[in-house]
Amino acid sequence: MAPSTPDISDKEAADRVHELVIESLEDSKAEDIVSIDIQGKSAMADHMVVASGRSHRHVAAVADHLLRSLKEAGYGTAKVEGLSAADWVLIDAGDVIIHVFRPEVRDFYSLEKMWQEPETAPGTLH
Repeated sequence: MAPSTPDISDKEAADRVHELVIESLEDSKAEDIVSIDIQGKSAMADHMVVASGRSHRHVAAVADHLLRSLKEAGYGTAKVEGLSAADWVLIDAGDVIIHVFRPEVRDFYSLEKMWQEPETAPGTLH
């Protein structure tokens, strides 16, 4: 008989990835980290995380560190867009979508304002 595997729900797995993402962003000194629960609002993911890097180089370093953290933790290779220019980087880690922007680009797109509940104050970590 095969050994039993732990009963882990998709929600628990998404929450573990989300925790790893926040830790990696904090370790990389990403700024203004905002986490938005989009479960039930979108079928694409459970969480969206938006953060800023101080420069092109910092955005690229934050994204690279996060990609390595995900891979080392056994979550495979996430899909990534925008890393070559590093004005913004989109990382699709399955149930967690991460956007890392330079501050000017983040202000222009205002992604978190589109997804947050009206009563949620900007710049708060959920």
